[in-house]
Amino acid sequence: MTIRVSALYCYPIKSCKGYALDETMTDVRGIVGDRRMMIVDSHGQFITQRTMPRLALIDPVMNNDGSITLRAPNKPSASFMPSNTGQRVQVHVWRDVCDAIDQGEAVAAWLQDFLGMPARLVRTADDVVRRVDARYARRPSDQIGFADGYPFLLISQASLDDLNARLASPVPMNRFRPNIVVSGCDAFAEDHWRELRIGDIIFHVVKPCARCTIPTIDQDTAIVGREPLRTLSTYRTFGQKVLFGQNLVAANTGLLRVGDEVVITATATAASAI
Repeated sequence: MTIRVSALYCYPIKSCKGYALDETMTDVRGIVGDRRMMIVDSHGQFITQRTMPRLALIDPVMNNDGSITLRAPNKPSASFMPSNTGQRVQVHVWRDVCDAIDQGEAVAAWLQDFLGMPARLVRTADDVVRRVDARYARRPSDQIGFADGYPFLLISQASLDDLNARLASPVPMNRFRPNIVVSGCDAFAEDHWRELRIGDIIFHVVKPCARCTIPTIDQDTAIVGREPLRTLSTYRTFGQKVLFGQNLVAANTGLLRVGDEVVITATATAASAI
């Protein structure tokens, strides 16, 4: 059985809509453009769907000239050119505090009007290094943009299919916001992988993804429910955490394409996989 990449996703603004890719380059922070921007409150604290489900309705459309158009239901769109030369501000992402570049008043006004609260859009500063948790990094240079903790999230299609077979109403993959989806393996085979190669890129599988409440949010309506976490908790709970998907770091950069073969180069035993 050949394992292949079946989908690739990029999320330009943390916790907002993502888009599918046929191919993409990677850099030291992950898929180029992935979670390089983030919405913060008036104190520079990051905002996600965990506390603001309406973020799921914001669709950042990438234009050919490099600009981004923000779209949302029942609201006029707004376009802007991402900047690395605006006001430098300090922002908080979980335990990390880092410098970022504010993207201006017009975007902030659009976000505030849609979200009903003070909000600003910031971009990662090119010269700032936000490091992967040292407990899981493979190199001191492993870093991320505004993703929660790791440059890549991988999920197998078989794992989602297994979950959906247990649900009264199936859920789409976008509930879990992966970067890389693979097909051609058994459900949860990714639990046992420790190293893999896609094209010329070597990935290390460093940590299972502990799921928060975001998978319970319908990404098309922002309505919050109980599934799929209620069902996942019946068979995917390890150490009081619900696990679904695997976090990766890459040893090098390169090109990823839908259809690429995924070669598993190292595995763990069943007893130590999780």
